[in-house]
Amino acid sequence: MSNQLEQVKALTQLREKARLGGGQKRIDAQHAKGKCTARERIAMLLDEGSFEEFDMFVTHRCTNFNMQDNSFLGDGVVTGYGTIDGRLVYVFAQDFTVFGGSLSETMSLKICKVMEQAMKVGAPVIGINDSGGARIQEGVSALAGYGNIFQNNIMASGVVPQISALFGPCAGGAVYSPALTDFNIMMRGSSYMFLTGPKVVKTVTGEDVTQEELGGASVHATKSGVAHFAVETEEEGVELIRNLLSYIPQNNMEEPPRGECSDPIDRLDDSLNEIIPDSPNKPYNMYEIIHAIVDDGQFLEVHKDYATNIIVGFARFNGSSVGIVANQPRVLAGVLDCNASRKAARFVRFCDAFNIPLVTLVDVPGFLPGTQQEYGGVILHGAKLLYAYGEATVPKITVILRKAYGGAYIVMSSKHLRSDINYAWPSAEIAVMGPSGAIEVLFSKEMAEAEDQALFVAEKEKEYRDMFANPYNAAKYGYIDDVIEPRNTRFRIIRSLQLLSTKKTSNPPKKHDNLPL
Repeated sequence: MSNQLEQVKALTQLREKARLGGGQKRIDAQHAKGKCTARERIAMLLDEGSFEEFDMFVTHRCTNFNMQDNSFLGDGVVTGYGTIDGRLVYVFAQDFTVFGGSLSETMSLKICKVMEQAMKVGAPVIGINDSGGARIQEGVSALAGYGNIFQNNIMASGVVPQISALFGPCAGGAVYSPALTDFNIMMRGSSYMFLTGPKVVKTVTGEDVTQEELGGASVHATKSGVAHFAVETEEEGVELIRNLLSYIPQNNMEEPPRGECSDPIDRLDDSLNEIIPDSPNKPYNMYEIIHAIVDDGQFLEVHKDYATNIIVGFARFNGSSVGIVANQPRVLAGVLDCNASRKAARFVRFCDAFNIPLVTLVDVPGFLPGTQQEYGGVILHGAKLLYAYGEATVPKITVILRKAYGGAYIVMSSKHLRSDINYAWPSAEIAVMGPSGAIEVLFSKEMAEAEDQALFVAEKEKEYRDMFANPYNAAKYGYIDDVIEPRNTRFRIIRSLQLLSTKKTSNPPKKHDNLPL
C-alpha cells in the first residue's frame, strides 16, 4: 500500500473515531434516555447528504486536573453547514456524550466560527443545546467562551435569524445564548433552563423545587415566556424548525420566501359576516377569523401558551409570508397586559427586522387595570408594543373587528403609528373608553340627580353608542381608510399587500434606539 493510501486510511479511521463522540457506551446511554445524538439531530434537521462538517478534529487545550489525558475529537460539539429545503443554514449541536456537552474554550471557538460565517454569507444559525454548562476544569476560559458566543448572538441579532432548540439541559450562564436568539424550542420532559439549580435555590431560599418545576418546558412556555415553543419529541422539534424557516428570509437584506398558493385570492367566507356577537361583552374565537382569511387555514403560532390574551404567529396571504398579531376576546376579553405587550412587541420587532409584513386584527377593550399590573410596569411594557409598531417600517395592515378603546387603540398599529392601511368592520367601536365608563365621567352629576337613574344611564349609553359604536366617526377623519365587509377581509388584505410590496420608509439615522426596557 502506498504512503498516500495509508494516509487516506488513517484519515478515514480518524473520522470514524470523531463520529463516535464520547464512545459507543455513552451513545447507548444517550439513546437509553430517549435522546438522539448530536449527529443524529443534524441528520434529521438538514436535507439528506447536505451536511458539511467543520472542525471535526479539534480537541480541548486544558491541562488542569490532568485533562490532557482525557480528550475527544470534536470536543463536544458538532458544527458545520447544510441546507433545509435547499436553503443554506449553519448549525451547531452540542454532544452530551463528550463531558456532558460541557462548554470549553475550544467548543466556543467552533460555535463562534459558524456564527461568524453565517453573518458573512447571510444565512440562519440553528443551535441545538444539550449541555451540562461550563466545563469546570477550564475555569475562566470556559466563561470567556460563553461571553464570546453571547457577543456573536448580539452581533447576529437582526442580521440573520437565530433559532435555539433545547433537547437537554441548559443551565447557568449557558441560558443567555438561547435567550438572545429569536426563537427557543424546548422539549417537554427532557429539557430545562435556569440560572441557578434546585440545590442552590434550596440553600439560598429554603425553597424545595424540582428541575421541571424550576425551569422545565411547560414553565417557560406558559409562565416566563422564555420558550416560544414546547414540543413532545425531538422529531417534532426538528420539523417545527423546518416549518418556521419556511416563513423567514435568509437574512435582513432579503425578502421572505414565497410559497405556492392554490387558495383563491377572492375567496369569500360568509361566516365572518355573522361571527361578531350582538352583545359587545360576549366573546368569540379569534382563531376562527385567522384560519378563515389566511392561505389554506395554515397558521404557525408563536408563544401559543403564554399571554394567551394576544395571538402572534406566521401565515401566508397569496403565498406571501406575514406576521399576524391579534387580540383574543376569549381570554381576559382580549385586554392588553404586561405579558401580552411584551410578547407582541418582541414578535413585531422580529418581523420588522426581517422584512415580514404585519397584519393586525384588533378587538381590544384597553389595558388590564389594577395594582398588580401597575406595579409590574404595564406602562413600560405597553410602551414596548407602542414603540415596536411605531418603529416598524415593513408594510402594516390593520383591521379593527370590534372594540378599539383608549390607549390600546393607538398601540394596536393605529394610523397614528404609521400603519399603512387601516380597515374596520361595520361592527368596529373606536372610542376613548366603553359606554358605561364614559357615561360615569360625562354625566356623573346628572346621574346623581336623575329620578330614574337606570333609565337615564340607558339613554346616555345609547347616545354614546350611536356616536362611537361604529367605525364611521374615525373614518370621517381618515383614521380608517375603508369600512369593509367582513367576508371580504382576505381579498382586501391581499390587495393591500400587493400595493405595499414596493413600500420604502426609513427611520432617522441613529446609533441605536433607546426603547423602554
